[in-house]
Amino acid sequence: MKFTGRLLLAFLVVSLVSYSISGSAHAATEPLSVTTNKEFYATGGKIIISGLVKDYDTSDPMKAYDVSITIIAPNGNLVTILQITPDPDGSYSKSFTAGGMMKDDGDYTVKAKWGPQSNETQFKFSPVGAAASSTEEEPMQVKETTEVDEEPDKEPVVDMTQPTCGPGTVLKNGLCVAEQQKSGGCLIATAAFGSELAPQVQFLREIRDNTVLETQSGSAFMTGFNNFYYSFSPTIADYERENVAFKETVKIAITPMLTSLAILNYVDIDSEEEMLGYGIGIILLNIGMYFVAPAVVIFKIRNRK
Repeated sequence: MKFTGRLLLAFLVVSLVSYSISGSAHAATEPLSVTTNKEFYATGGKIIISGLVKDYDTSDPMKAYDVSITIIAPNGNLVTILQITPDPDGSYSKSFTAGGMMKDDGDYTVKAKWGPQSNETQFKFSPVGAAASSTEEEPMQVKETTEVDEEPDKEPVVDMTQPTCGPGTVLKNGLCVAEQQKSGGCLIATAAFGSELAPQVQFLREIRDNTVLETQSGSAFMTGFNNFYYSFSPTIADYERENVAFKETVKIAITPMLTSLAILNYVDIDSEEEMLGYGIGIILLNIGMYFVAPAVVIFKIRNRK
């Protein structure tokens, strides 16, 4: 009986050890991994996304492109997208602050993509977590004083004309608007011009952060635009890095758009109406440059023939 019990115990130990070894071997052979430093975050918390690209090789252009990270809210909307350059050993890491476009309570999905490889993980977020933690009582400090007659502390004056903005929103021009995550990059322009520090990429970032997102209508436009743009831009950016000819073609193609956006640097936008007016005007201008003008040229060439 004792021998049978020891035999069963030995078999159980061997099974557990082999399972852990096989699990470790599977993790080690995973082409692309992604993880977060915590399972739960509140507004203001520091989110660190990290992982490992197994086949990353800086000497091979076909294996040296960036990792694209997409964060999806529980309702399916895009929160932000990150572009991370791995270290020479294939490890990568990026941190940002929870909040902004993260407004809903629930599970957020982190999707990592590196070429054909992809992986994902999840974390929980609650916008009220930070508020709850801030209500914890601090130790009371007793201040000794010899003064007898003291004027009562004056109550702070509250400006009732200004709205009180909740978590994830900020006060801009007297209105509470969503605080935007400014970590999302211009993936196509970054791949075309070779770096996030390129003047053209910085120009696009400044137009987005300092002009478009300063108004409520601009913020609403960027929310819808991001959902559309980031559905295809990681694939195009990856192909730009693989094909030099395609990269140069994209660089030439987006130059007229950059020129049209430069108009916003020479106008003062102080209201929602001005933002809508200039925004619609620039959109129509780009439609004319990219679609109407080529169609007219093609039509005239056919008529001549």
